Amino acid sequence: MYGFIEANKAAFSVTVMCRVLEVARSGYYAWRRRQPSARQRDDQRLLGLIRRIHADARGCYGSPRVHELVDDHDERLGVNRVARLMACAGIAGVSGRKRGPRTTVPSSRSKPPDLVGRDFTATAPNRLWLADITYLETDEGWLYLAVILDAFSRRIIGWATADHLRTQLPLEALEMALKGRDVRPGTTLVHHTDSGSQYLSEAYGRRLSGAQLRASAARSAYDNAMVESWFHTLKNELIHRHRWATRAAADLAVFSYIGWYNQRRRHSSLDMRSPVRYEKEETTPTLFSQA
Repeated sequence: MYGFIEANKAAFSVTVMCRVLEVARSGYYAWRRRQPSARQRDDQRLLGLIRRIHADARGCYGSPRVHELVDDHDERLGVNRVARLMACAGIAGVSGRKRGPRTTVPSSRSKPPDLVGRDFTATAPNRLWLADITYLETDEGWLYLAVILDAFSRRIIGWATADHLRTQLPLEALEMALKGRDVRPGTTLVHHTDSGSQYLSEAYGRRLSGAQLRASAARSAYDNAMVESWFHTLKNELIHRHRWATRAAADLAVFSYIGWYNQRRRHSSLDMRSPVRYEKEETTPTLFSQA
């Protein structure tokens, strides 16, 4: 109760709040004079660290991931204490969902087989790439985002944005992935997508064949669940938290987010490492181009 008065004294009179809450002003001032306990002082110190970690994570992390990063600072405390401190300070992760335009337009062309079968396990980089398209809302209209994700590390290795859903959009993402990764001759690399018309187009299939990538097509959203999960993260941590006036502004935000995601975002499935760190620690440098 006294903590409430302290937190709101800039907005309301202490006398009025004491009268409304039916407590004595002398009790409030006696409470203020008391020195905080060692536990309270430690809580305040830890809360400062938690605020810095949460801000550095763009306000995205909830208590489990914040707890992991607190441990990285050689602070040994339980996840429940982190959750309590965050709740008391009004600090929370992000969540939410919002409907948008349809990005998968069925194709009448024959589909490649599903070579993945919902098993997204990859024993090394450049063994399984997953591709899909999502959207961002701006005041100028929809901005569409095509991405390619390496299943080994969940790293986004190619992306492109446009104001349309033509085949050119995912082709640009594919070109970025091919330029940024060193796909060695003889490597068995499966390129898995949904069954949208862009991915089943002649132009896209021709580029996959030229790069010696094996085409694989999902039959449902569950068949491409790993990249769908990444889209869910992107929407919670970026898209649902912002409104952009222009497509250019949204494009810049996506570029910044993907850079942060690849370099710094922690994954429970990667032993709380970022995609880039996971690749560096789990593979040899010769698997990647130096460009």
